Amino acid sequence: MAFWNRTEPDPANADVSDQLLATVAAQLHEADPITVQIVAAISGLLACVAFSDRTLHEAERAHLRKVLGHVHAMTEHGPDAICTLLERHLTELTVINPQAYTRSLREHGDRQLRLEVLDVLVELGAADGELSFAETQLLRRLTGALGLEQDDYNAAQARQRARL
Repeated sequence: MAFWNRTEPDPANADVSDQLLATVAAQLHEADPITVQIVAAISGLLACVAFSDRTLHEAERAHLRKVLGHVHAMTEHGPDAICTLLERHLTELTVINPQAYTRSLREHGDRQLRLEVLDVLVELGAADGELSFAETQLLRRLTGALGLEQDDYNAAQARQRARL
């Protein structure tokens, strides 16, 4: 007798992840596969934080586009293309993949990159003028999953408070 109702991975979720990778690859000029993975992981984490309170505020949308617009070698329309995909598949990308995103960044990004990502995530969480409880909880979990410490999160939050 089975106690657990185990299900097979949903191929639709893998398809959404593949779509994110393909969209990022198409929007980065001549990027290598590792760079595509890193930018896709950052994009996914941004979506997770933006939607952690189950509301995607206009300030968060604008901040998402701004952050993606700063990615080196991003096409002019790249941020819009990536954000459109993120918004279309927000639930799938944010519920299924946070661990894959953080794992990718731990594997392919050094500590400095992961600290910069944490800063961007905290900035996005506060883009609407406050860090909600849900955003704070997610950011704390992501900090550990990124291989960073609580002190790193506290420092990022303090920098954000100083900006506000």
